Amino acid sequence: MKAAVLREAGKPLTIENVNISKPGPREVLIRTAAAGVCHSDLHFADGLYPYMLPAVLGHESAGVVEQVGSDVSYVKPGDHVITCLSVFCGHCEHCLTGHMSRCQSPEVQREPDAEPRLSQADSAMFQFINLSSYAEQMLVHEHAIVKIRKDMPLDRAAVIGCAVTTGVGAVFHTAGVEPGSTVAVIGCGGIGLSAVNGAAIAGAGRVIAIDMVGSKLNLAKEFGATDVINASDGNVVEQVRELTGGGVHYSFEAIGLKQTAEQAFQMCRTGGTATVIGMIPVGTMVEIHGAELLQEKKLQGSMMGSNRSRVDMPRFVDFYMDGKLKLDEMISDRIKLEDINGAFDNLRSGSVARQVITFDH
Repeated sequence: MKAAVLREAGKPLTIENVNISKPGPREVLIRTAAAGVCHSDLHFADGLYPYMLPAVLGHESAGVVEQVGSDVSYVKPGDHVITCLSVFCGHCEHCLTGHMSRCQSPEVQREPDAEPRLSQADSAMFQFINLSSYAEQMLVHEHAIVKIRKDMPLDRAAVIGCAVTTGVGAVFHTAGVEPGSTVAVIGCGGIGLSAVNGAAIAGAGRVIAIDMVGSKLNLAKEFGATDVINASDGNVVEQVRELTGGGVHYSFEAIGLKQTAEQAFQMCRTGGTATVIGMIPVGTMVEIHGAELLQEKKLQGSMMGSNRSRVDMPRFVDFYMDGKLKLDEMISDRIKLEDINGAFDNLRSGSVARQVITFDH
C-alpha cells in the first residue's frame, strides 16, 4: 500500500510502498477513506515530540472495514468507522473508572516479537499512536475504532477522530462547561474551532475566540463565537477581562505554547478553570502566579477531550447530521496523500483550519 513515511525529524515525509499485515484475532483492517492533517502530526514531524522512526504518521481518520480478526464481533466488512488514537483495553483502572482516554495498556499493540503490523522488506516500521492513517489501509486493534451510520460523509467523519473529539470533548467532559457561563478559546484551528462549537452547543452565554488570523476569527463566528479578539491588537488577557467584567469561567488553550497557556490561566476569573488542549513542546515549563491559586483558579490538561469514544463519536455524527456541529466549514481543503508536505507548510503558517487527505482521487 502507499503511505507517507517520516524517516527523520525535520525532513519531508516520503511517499513509499509499505507492507501491511493480516488481522490478528482482535484486529481490524480498514480501507482509509480520509485522514485529517492535524498539528499534532506536525509536532512529531518537526521533532518537538520524539517518536520511533521510521513511522507512518496520521491519526485522524475514517474508513471502511475490509477484514476482521477471528475474535472481533463489534464490526464486520463493509462497516463505516472512525478511528480514535486513545485505544482502550477495557479493564484497567482508567477504563473501569470511565477514563478510557487515559488507558496506556500495551495489550492493544502487537507483542514485540510478533510480526509487525507495518513493514518494508524485512524491516519493521513503527505505527504512529496505534493508527498510522496517512496510508491507504490501517490495521488496528478493535478498540481503536467506532462504528458509525453509513449516511455520514467519511471525509467529514475523519475530523471527528481528533479535532472534534478533542475540542468538543474538552468542553463537555474535561471542563464541564455550564449553560450561561463565559468561555474563551485561544487558537482557532480545527481543535479550537471545535471547542468554540462545543461551548455554543453546551449553552455558554458568551464565547470569546482569540487568534491572530482574521479569516479564522470570521470562521469562529460561524462556529458560535459571540466575540472575537485579534491577539495582535494588544494585551489579550486585559481584553478578555474587560469584555467579561473580570475574566471567564472557562478558558481553553488550543495552540500548545507556554505564553498562551499562561494567558489562558490569567484570563480566568476567581474560581475559573483553564484547560490546555494544545501540545506544549517537551521540556517547556509553564509558570503561574501562586497568589492566583488562592482564588481557587485551576490549570488542567486534557487528553483527547477525556473521550468515551464509542459513546461520544456517534453523538457527534448525529450533531453534524442535525446541523449542530460545523464540519463542512472547518475543512479548508481536500488534498491527495502526495500533498502532505505542502499541507504541513500550511499548518506552520497558521493559515488553515483543517486539511483532509481523501483517498478517492
